Amino acid sequence: MTVGALIDAGADADELFAGLTSLGTGATFEVEKTTRRGIAASKFHVRGGEARKHRHLPHILEMIERSTLPLRAKTMTAAVFQRLGEAEARVHGVAIEKVHFHEVGAVDSICDIAGACLGLELLSVTEIACSAINTGSGTVSTEHGVLPVPAPATAALLEGRPVYARGPQFELTTPTGAALATALASEFGALPPMRITSIGYGAGDQDFAEHANVLRVILGERTGAAEATTVAVIEANIDDSTPEVLGYAMERLLDSGAALDVTLSPLVMKKNRQGALLTVIARPEHRETAARLIFAETSTLGLRIYPAERRVQSRRLVEVETGYGKVRIKVGECGSFAPEFEDCRALALRTGKPLKRVLADANLAYLKESR
Repeated sequence: MTVGALIDAGADADELFAGLTSLGTGATFEVEKTTRRGIAASKFHVRGGEARKHRHLPHILEMIERSTLPLRAKTMTAAVFQRLGEAEARVHGVAIEKVHFHEVGAVDSICDIAGACLGLELLSVTEIACSAINTGSGTVSTEHGVLPVPAPATAALLEGRPVYARGPQFELTTPTGAALATALASEFGALPPMRITSIGYGAGDQDFAEHANVLRVILGERTGAAEATTVAVIEANIDDSTPEVLGYAMERLLDSGAALDVTLSPLVMKKNRQGALLTVIARPEHRETAARLIFAETSTLGLRIYPAERRVQSRRLVEVETGYGKVRIKVGECGSFAPEFEDCRALALRTGKPLKRVLADANLAYLKESR
């Protein structure tokens, strides 16, 4: 599906097929235009090839090295197989050199991985971001028998990444796909700010009734414009925790890195009880971590979680010299500015001067320098 999507997005099919032929598998390749639930997509086919299915990692790496794939495509392909080998070794409790690649050692899987890496190189992709991954559900038949979805190797590969299960009871993410995503993507979550240049859809084998069985690739260039990303807002109304407990919960959420921001607002709740509204803003991939911390560190029994769009001005730091020492100034793209509080606080404590005086001096110093 990844190879089909990259070809659909503009990767040269003939050049890609030539690179895959150099792997020496004996396979031939074809791309078919098709639809899945009304969405036009490209289906990548691997035909024939040697029947051998069981390979060790050194043999596969040797095939990659002998090929005429560009150096960067070779490096990416080797990295994906290395990650697969580490996951399989962990699942089966053996050394990585002794791992038998079963399904992913077959010709089609080797060509899928190498083809995806070559397609990225042909499109000059330098950075990859991935959405949360739909693993599917149910069971899957493998060389090791019937296994739950996600299969053990897939689950190991996706550890620490955002996943979910929705749609038909079917394996929607294979070890091959999980290895590609986790070995090559530098971030997971919402679509990064970008100017879209091309979109491609790769078709899967099945045509589900519930949703279009396609993988979408969106190509573009980072814009450097104001940030506009999706965040998760997590809220709880709390009327039976002490200020000390709530203050500690705020510290834990911020120190953990799960929260972009945390606020507490006073509330009057039912039965005229004084309470507090705890609001946490988190990246989608950190939502569950933040939720677990809130349940662990407060008395709340329930949360509200909803998506929101977050926009942030681009900003830069400049350093100014004040009568008390150096202070960093945060400057927004629209011209607004503010001294870094911790810099001013440290100077106030060191010099014994009032904090408001240090802040005023920093503001004045920046205004003089920016004229």
